[in-house]
Amino acid sequence: MKIVVIGGTGLIGSKTVAILRLGGHEVVAASPNTGVNTITGEGLKEALAGAQVVIDLANAPSWEDKAVLEFFETSGRNLLAAEAAAGVRHHVALSIVGTDRSDNGYFRAKVAQEKLIAPSGIPYTIIRSTQFMEFLGGIAASSADGNVVRLSPGLFQPIASDDVAANVAEVALAAPRNGIVEIAGPERAPFNEIVARYLKAIGDPREVVRDPEARYFGGRVEEKSLVPLGEARLGRIGLDEWLRRSQAKA
Repeated sequence: MKIVVIGGTGLIGSKTVAILRLGGHEVVAASPNTGVNTITGEGLKEALAGAQVVIDLANAPSWEDKAVLEFFETSGRNLLAAEAAAGVRHHVALSIVGTDRSDNGYFRAKVAQEKLIAPSGIPYTIIRSTQFMEFLGGIAASSADGNVVRLSPGLFQPIASDDVAANVAEVALAAPRNGIVEIAGPERAPFNEIVARYLKAIGDPREVVRDPEARYFGGRVEEKSLVPLGEARLGRIGLDEWLRRSQAKA
Protein backbone atom coordinates (compact mmCIF):
# COMPACT_ATOMS: atom_id res chain seq x y z
CA MET A 1 0.00 0.00 0.00
CA LYS A 2 1.23 3.49 -0.81
CA ILE A 3 0.93 5.85 2.16
CA VAL A 4 1.90 9.53 2.15
CA VAL A 5 2.82 11.06 5.50
CA ILE A 6 2.57 14.85 5.46
CA GLY A 7 5.03 16.09 8.07
CA GLY A 8 6.83 12.80 7.64
CA THR A 9 10.18 14.12 8.85
CA GLY A 10 8.92 15.50 12.18
CA LEU A 11 8.73 13.97 15.66
CA ILE A 12 5.64 11.82 15.09
CA GLY A 13 6.04 11.60 11.32
CA SER A 14 9.50 10.05 11.31
CA LYS A 15 8.43 7.39 13.82
CA THR A 16 5.22 6.65 11.90
CA VAL A 17 7.11 6.35 8.60
CA ALA A 18 9.54 3.87 10.18
CA ILE A 19 6.72 1.69 11.54
CA LEU A 20 4.87 1.60 8.23
CA ARG A 21 8.03 0.83 6.23
CA LEU A 22 8.80 -2.05 8.58
CA GLY A 23 5.36 -3.35 7.66
CA GLY A 24 6.37 -3.44 4.01
CA HIS A 25 4.39 -0.42 2.81
CA GLU A 26 5.54 2.15 0.27
CA VAL A 27 5.77 5.31 2.37
CA VAL A 28 6.47 8.85 1.21
CA ALA A 29 7.81 11.11 3.98
CA ALA A 30 6.47 14.40 2.66
CA SER A 31 7.54 17.80 3.97
CA PRO A 32 8.83 21.08 2.54
CA ASN A 33 12.42 19.85 2.86
CA THR A 34 11.56 16.81 0.71
CA GLY A 35 9.88 19.00 -1.92
CA VAL A 36 6.24 18.67 -0.81
CA ASN A 37 4.56 21.82 0.46
CA THR A 38 0.89 21.86 1.44
CA ILE A 39 0.81 25.67 1.61
CA THR A 40 2.11 26.35 -1.89
CA GLY A 41 0.94 23.02 -3.35
CA GLU A 42 4.46 22.26 -4.58
CA GLY A 43 5.00 18.53 -5.15
CA LEU A 44 1.58 17.49 -3.82
CA LYS A 45 0.20 16.01 -7.04
CA GLU A 46 3.35 13.97 -7.64
CA ALA A 47 3.58 12.72 -4.05
CA LEU A 48 -0.07 11.65 -3.90
CA ALA A 49 -0.13 9.81 -7.25
CA GLY A 50 -1.24 6.25 -6.55
CA ALA A 51 -1.59 6.79 -2.80
CA GLN A 52 -4.36 4.97 -0.96
CA VAL A 53 -3.82 6.64 2.44
CA VAL A 54 -2.66 10.11 3.46
CA ILE A 55 -1.68 10.90 7.05
CA ASP A 56 -1.70 14.62 7.86
CA LEU A 57 0.82 15.42 10.60
CA ALA A 58 1.68 18.90 9.31
CA ASN A 59 2.43 21.52 11.95
CA ALA A 60 2.44 25.29 11.74
CA PRO A 61 5.78 27.12 11.90
CA SER A 62 4.16 29.88 13.99
CA TRP A 63 1.75 29.60 16.92
CA GLU A 64 0.55 33.20 16.61
CA ASP A 65 -3.26 33.08 16.48
CA LYS A 66 -3.80 34.42 12.95
CA ALA A 67 -0.80 32.64 11.42
CA VAL A 68 -1.65 29.23 12.83
CA LEU A 69 -5.29 29.49 11.71
CA GLU A 70 -4.24 30.47 8.18
CA PHE A 71 -1.74 27.61 8.09
CA PHE A 72 -4.16 24.85 9.02
CA GLU A 73 -6.98 26.16 6.83
CA THR A 74 -4.76 26.64 3.76
CA SER A 75 -2.85 23.39 4.24
CA GLY A 76 -6.03 21.44 4.89
CA ARG A 77 -7.85 22.77 1.82
CA ASN A 78 -4.89 22.19 -0.50
CA LEU A 79 -4.24 18.70 0.81
CA LEU A 80 -7.86 17.52 0.69
CA ALA A 81 -8.31 18.87 -2.85
CA ALA A 82 -5.18 17.03 -4.00
CA GLU A 83 -6.37 13.84 -2.29
CA ALA A 84 -9.77 14.04 -4.00
CA ALA A 85 -8.06 14.42 -7.38
CA ALA A 86 -5.75 11.47 -6.64
CA GLY A 87 -8.55 9.17 -5.45
CA VAL A 88 -7.16 8.75 -1.92
CA ARG A 89 -9.30 6.30 0.10
CA HIS A 90 -8.41 7.24 3.68
CA HIS A 91 -7.45 10.61 5.17
CA VAL A 92 -5.95 10.42 8.67
CA ALA A 93 -5.40 13.63 10.61
CA LEU A 94 -3.74 14.10 14.00
CA SER A 95 -5.50 16.58 16.26
CA ILE A 96 -5.70 17.29 20.00
CA VAL A 97 -7.91 15.99 22.81
CA GLY A 98 -10.01 18.85 24.13
CA THR A 99 -9.39 21.01 21.09
CA ASP A 100 -13.07 21.99 21.14
CA ARG A 101 -13.08 22.58 24.91
CA SER A 102 -10.16 24.95 25.45
CA ASP A 103 -9.87 28.51 24.25
CA ASN A 104 -6.47 29.16 22.74
CA GLY A 105 -5.44 30.07 19.21
CA TYR A 106 -3.75 26.80 18.37
CA PHE A 107 -6.73 24.73 19.48
CA ARG A 108 -9.11 26.96 17.50
CA ALA A 109 -6.96 26.40 14.42
CA LYS A 110 -7.10 22.63 14.89
CA VAL A 111 -10.90 22.82 15.16
CA ALA A 112 -10.93 24.71 11.84
CA GLN A 113 -8.75 21.99 10.30
CA GLU A 114 -11.08 19.25 11.56
CA LYS A 115 -14.13 21.03 10.13
CA LEU A 116 -12.67 20.82 6.62
CA ILE A 117 -12.33 17.05 6.72
CA ALA A 118 -15.84 15.59 7.02
CA PRO A 119 -17.37 17.65 4.16
CA SER A 120 -14.48 16.73 1.83
CA GLY A 121 -16.13 13.43 0.89
CA ILE A 122 -12.90 11.50 1.51
CA PRO A 123 -13.25 8.66 4.04
CA TYR A 124 -11.40 9.79 7.14
CA THR A 125 -10.31 9.20 10.70
CA ILE A 126 -9.38 12.05 13.05
CA ILE A 127 -7.04 11.03 15.88
CA ARG A 128 -7.21 13.35 18.85
CA SER A 129 -4.18 12.94 21.11
CA THR A 130 -3.34 14.33 24.51
CA GLN A 131 -0.12 16.36 24.83
CA PHE A 132 3.15 14.58 24.10
CA MET A 133 5.56 13.87 26.95
CA GLU A 134 8.28 15.36 24.74
CA PHE A 135 6.59 18.76 25.19
CA LEU A 136 6.79 18.81 29.00
CA GLY A 137 9.95 20.93 28.97
CA GLY A 138 8.36 23.48 26.63
CA ILE A 139 5.20 23.56 28.74
CA ALA A 140 7.25 24.27 31.86
CA ALA A 141 9.17 27.02 30.06
CA SER A 142 5.98 28.67 28.79
CA SER A 143 4.50 28.66 32.30
CA ALA A 144 7.59 29.90 34.14
CA ASP A 145 7.77 33.11 36.13
CA GLY A 146 11.39 33.31 37.21
CA ASN A 147 12.12 30.21 39.28
CA VAL A 148 8.42 29.40 39.69
CA VAL A 149 6.31 27.41 37.23
CA ARG A 150 2.59 28.12 37.60
CA LEU A 151 0.26 25.42 36.33
CA SER A 152 -3.39 24.50 36.64
CA PRO A 153 -4.40 21.49 38.75
CA GLY A 154 -6.67 20.44 35.86
CA LEU A 155 -6.21 16.82 34.85
CA PHE A 156 -3.41 15.92 32.44
CA GLN A 157 -2.69 12.64 30.65
CA PRO A 158 0.44 13.01 28.48
CA ILE A 159 1.40 10.38 25.93
CA ALA A 160 4.81 9.33 24.61
CA SER A 161 5.49 10.06 20.96
CA ASP A 162 6.30 6.37 20.36
CA ASP A 163 2.75 5.50 21.46
CA VAL A 164 1.30 8.27 19.28
CA ALA A 165 3.15 6.97 16.22
CA ALA A 166 2.07 3.38 16.90
CA ASN A 167 -1.57 4.46 17.10
CA VAL A 168 -1.33 6.62 13.98
CA ALA A 169 0.14 3.73 11.99
CA GLU A 170 -2.53 1.32 13.28
CA VAL A 171 -5.38 3.69 12.42
CA ALA A 172 -3.94 4.37 8.96
CA LEU A 173 -3.97 0.67 8.13
CA ALA A 174 -7.51 0.12 9.43
CA ALA A 175 -10.79 1.01 7.73
CA PRO A 176 -11.76 4.70 7.93
CA ARG A 177 -13.91 5.48 10.97
CA ASN A 178 -15.49 8.62 9.50
CA GLY A 179 -15.20 9.92 13.02
CA ILE A 180 -12.82 10.55 15.89
CA VAL A 181 -10.49 8.24 17.83
CA GLU A 182 -8.92 9.57 21.03
CA ILE A 183 -5.55 8.48 22.40
CA ALA A 184 -3.91 9.30 25.73
CA GLY A 185 -1.14 8.24 28.07
CA PRO A 186 -1.71 5.55 30.71
CA GLU A 187 -1.53 7.94 33.70
CA ARG A 188 -3.91 10.74 34.64
CA ALA A 189 -2.94 13.29 37.30
CA PRO A 190 -3.13 17.04 37.96
CA PHE A 191 -1.19 19.09 35.39
CA ASN A 192 1.04 20.68 38.06
CA GLU A 193 1.94 17.29 39.56
CA ILE A 194 2.97 15.76 36.21
CA VAL A 195 5.25 18.69 35.38
CA ALA A 196 6.69 18.70 38.91
CA ARG A 197 7.62 15.02 38.51
CA TYR A 198 9.24 15.78 35.16
CA LEU A 199 11.31 18.69 36.49
CA LYS A 200 12.43 16.71 39.54
CA ALA A 201 13.51 13.80 37.34
CA ILE A 202 15.69 15.98 35.13
CA GLY A 203 17.19 17.85 38.10
CA ASP A 204 15.45 21.16 37.39
CA PRO A 205 15.19 23.07 40.69
CA ARG A 206 12.26 25.29 39.71
CA GLU A 207 9.22 25.12 41.99
CA VAL A 208 5.90 24.13 40.46
CA VAL A 209 2.99 26.04 41.98
CA ARG A 210 -0.63 24.87 41.80
CA ASP A 211 -2.54 27.82 40.33
CA PRO A 212 -6.18 27.32 39.22
CA GLU A 213 -5.96 30.61 37.30
CA ALA A 214 -2.85 29.63 35.31
CA ARG A 215 -3.39 29.63 31.53
CA TYR A 216 -2.19 27.03 29.05
CA PHE A 217 -0.94 28.90 25.97
CA GLY A 218 -3.52 31.57 26.75
CA GLY A 219 -6.46 29.25 27.44
CA ARG A 220 -8.09 28.55 30.79
CA VAL A 221 -7.79 24.92 31.95
CA GLU A 222 -10.82 23.39 33.64
CA GLU A 223 -10.69 20.03 35.44
CA LYS A 224 -11.18 17.95 32.27
CA SER A 225 -10.23 20.39 29.51
CA LEU A 226 -7.20 18.37 28.39
CA VAL A 227 -8.21 14.73 28.96
CA PRO A 228 -10.58 12.38 27.13
CA LEU A 229 -14.16 12.51 28.41
CA GLY A 230 -15.05 9.06 27.10
CA GLU A 231 -13.31 5.97 25.79
CA ALA A 232 -9.72 6.41 24.64
CA ARG A 233 -6.91 4.17 23.46
CA LEU A 234 -4.20 4.29 26.11
CA GLY A 235 -0.48 4.23 25.40
CA ARG A 236 1.82 1.69 27.03
CA ILE A 237 4.63 4.00 28.13
CA GLY A 238 4.13 5.71 31.50
CA LEU A 239 5.93 8.88 32.56
CA ASP A 240 8.60 7.10 34.63
CA GLU A 241 9.37 4.67 31.80
CA TRP A 242 9.53 7.53 29.30
CA LEU A 243 11.90 9.46 31.58
CA ARG A 244 14.16 6.40 31.90
CA ARG A 245 14.24 5.96 28.11
CA SER A 246 14.90 9.66 27.54
CA GLN A 247 17.75 9.76 30.03
CA ALA A 248 19.25 6.59 28.55
CA LYS A 249 19.24 8.18 25.08
CA ALA A 250 20.81 11.38 26.45
